[in-house]
Amino acid sequence: MHLLIPPEIVERLRTALVHAGSREIGGVLMGEHVGEDTFRVHDLTIQMKGGTFARFVRLVETIAGPLRAFFHATHHRYTKFNYLGEWHSHHSFALQPSGKDHRTMYRMIDDSRLGANFLVLLLVKLEASGELECAVTVYQPATDYYVGEVTQEDALTP
Repeated sequence: MHLLIPPEIVERLRTALVHAGSREIGGVLMGEHVGEDTFRVHDLTIQMKGGTFARFVRLVETIAGPLRAFFHATHHRYTKFNYLGEWHSHHSFALQPSGKDHRTMYRMIDDSRLGANFLVLLLVKLEASGELECAVTVYQPATDYYVGEVTQEDALTP
């Protein structure tokens, strides 16, 4: 699985992380299937409240509206545009999912009401230089998670 992050999304994440300071923040990822096992983040939510130094808890009520708007804007073409998964910051920790992160993602992928073939968990933090550091983990039903590849696209990437 290869996750592409366009420059405008990188900048939104960078700005949100600066404003969050030492609190973990996060949200959901909405994306576009652009090639075999390749997805581009098309949009994301940014939940600035509910996080602490070492924990982020997504507030479910904050995502229904943005997801409905995304599906409407993409004409409900779910095979091309869909919910990809979650993201949150690990500003003071390694960009590896915690045990709680794994449990949460497996609970979601195993939920038949969600109907997902896979989910991603994108972890992000700012380096001292201000650059965005990213790592993505992929979850599928009834199988082990694996580490995917993340590319931060530049303005010239098609």
